[in-house]
Amino acid sequence: MGEITRTKDCFLWFMSLIYLFAFSSLYIQIPGLYGDNGLLPARLVMKEDEKSNSWQQLMEGSPTLLKLMPNIGLDTQTGMDLLCLAGMLVSFFCVVSQTARDFISFTLLWMFYLSLYQVGQTFLWFQWDILLLEAGFLTLLVAPFNLQLLGRRWPVGYPHDGITLWLVRWLLFRLMFASGVVKLTSQCPTWWGLTALTVHFESQCIPTPAAWYWHQLPEWFLKLSCVATYIIEIPIPFLFFSPVKSLRLFAFWSQVLLQISIILTGNYNFFNLLTITLCLALLDDSCSFFSHTHKGSSKKKKKSLAWAGVSGLATLIFPLVVLGYMGYKSKEYFSLKFNPDWTVHSKIAFSESSFMEWLEKVMPYTIYLGAGSLGIEVLLSLIRSVMTERGIIRKSLSTAGTVFFALMATFMFIISLVPHTTVHKPTQTALPKDFLKYHGLAKPFHITSSYGLFRRMTGVGGRPEIVVEGHASERSAVDGWKPYDFFYKPGNVSWAPPIVAPHQPRLDWQMWFAALGNYQNNPWFLNLVYRLLQNQPDVLDLISSNPFPDRPPKYIRATLYHYHYTSLKDCSGVEKCSWWKREIKAEYLPALSITDQSFVDYLKHAQLLQEKKPKKLKLDNIVARIVKWFREKIGQPEGFSFIVSILASAILVIMLNRALFR
Repeated sequence: MGEITRTKDCFLWFMSLIYLFAFSSLYIQIPGLYGDNGLLPARLVMKEDEKSNSWQQLMEGSPTLLKLMPNIGLDTQTGMDLLCLAGMLVSFFCVVSQTARDFISFTLLWMFYLSLYQVGQTFLWFQWDILLLEAGFLTLLVAPFNLQLLGRRWPVGYPHDGITLWLVRWLLFRLMFASGVVKLTSQCPTWWGLTALTVHFESQCIPTPAAWYWHQLPEWFLKLSCVATYIIEIPIPFLFFSPVKSLRLFAFWSQVLLQISIILTGNYNFFNLLTITLCLALLDDSCSFFSHTHKGSSKKKKKSLAWAGVSGLATLIFPLVVLGYMGYKSKEYFSLKFNPDWTVHSKIAFSESSFMEWLEKVMPYTIYLGAGSLGIEVLLSLIRSVMTERGIIRKSLSTAGTVFFALMATFMFIISLVPHTTVHKPTQTALPKDFLKYHGLAKPFHITSSYGLFRRMTGVGGRPEIVVEGHASERSAVDGWKPYDFFYKPGNVSWAPPIVAPHQPRLDWQMWFAALGNYQNNPWFLNLVYRLLQNQPDVLDLISSNPFPDRPPKYIRATLYHYHYTSLKDCSGVEKCSWWKREIKAEYLPALSITDQSFVDYLKHAQLLQEKKPKKLKLDNIVARIVKWFREKIGQPEGFSFIVSILASAILVIMLNRALFR
């Protein structure tokens, strides 16, 4: 790796932007999701009448700054608003100001998001939330301290930057490698049959308009796309640690291509942007993104010319050999061959048992690769610490900083091996017991987690969707049922799929998961029904339309449908074609009334309703008044428009800053 100063700042800028998206998206959903009248009140996991007066109480159980809110006269919901507003403010300054992107800012952002995650319950239990927590913790290690000592900043940024960005690279490797492996270890027939993408674009949670068109592509192309996914996620991540720059660039563009494809066809909030941000750890300042601002390039050119004969073998022959071998094995393992009609035949040519044998052999080597790569990076950083500094004191301080980050990186690597080996339990059980112990101690802070995206493909027979309907009078009436339309999830068959990322509508997402199961396993869904029967404003703000604006409905029911995309054949000769077609599959929830005692008793048993209203804190201090003022002014607007307006404001500030202080 060459110099990485610009790469590091670019990484920090993107992390700031992702935090801004995450806090902004969550803030506008807090009252409907976590308020006292919300779907999963945050008070369920917090004791508002108890004050945390010691560090031990703060760290007990799930560490969260929300335990401190009673000390400053705030209840849990107002405390969540405060943390989100603070996170939006800090991340906004980090986006518009390079000086703000330091250790303190990113520590605050990580603490704020961790505190919110701890009370977020099912609406915050997504893989991208834990990925943001882990990436966020690594970011505070990457960020500069901005402290002045002996005439310059300490610890010196450059010598140990390679170590901290290596941790980002290791996280990216674990994320992508696990995502590829679990598709095969899950025994999902669609992934083994290479037919996963024939249903994915239709069955994913919130597709984009482009997903409809991708769904119409020929089956052979979608199967070939599955093969490409396997190659990008399983063998190519090993190139992340290649000493040859061209191979790392190939790995970088492969991952970016996959993430852009997902962005075009699915609304996965900030997840894909976060993954692309992690990919920046594969680059250095000599890449075209940064070369126009990179200083000292002429000196490096002279050095590269002197070594042209030697480096030519590494930069030309070695990549050709590696990529050629990878292509040959891909052809062998997936039976790739061209057909006379210009299509490509593909089929998995290995068995499940042979794959498990391969996984058993390769998992220890992934650990050796990580340990060896980290060791080399630490050695190079120590050499840079000594060679780039002048004077004994500065050399000592620089070396001490590098040793500290080397120890931190070693600890992070050790505890990450526990979730990394989740994909192969025998390898995990072979880890030293101390590794498991250290991981257990760090687990409440979510600084390292296991991943595995798109493990099994759902909706093979049609995507299940819950349609919620209300009636103003009779439970048994056939007519008069009016549907509740949600902002983003499929409902009306004539509505086009939306573009909503980087916002994550957490209710719409959970409605998708609820349709895969039943209401008994989703108590929040019954609370949703109860709040709709009350016409509860905070909850109604989470959905697109209320068919009963004047008075609440008397009954609510839910029906399970199977949705399918319309085909090109369905739309041929039709002036205006619907995006979806659907059929009724089953009753999801029978008609319920707010007077049904068993219904109310269930909610009370789940503590979603309380017979006695909880004791309320008097929110009469200055902090509470400021937070409540912001809530009254902002409310719960539509998420995508709100985030776009925040982003536009940040871009405007950046442009004004450059124009005025150029």
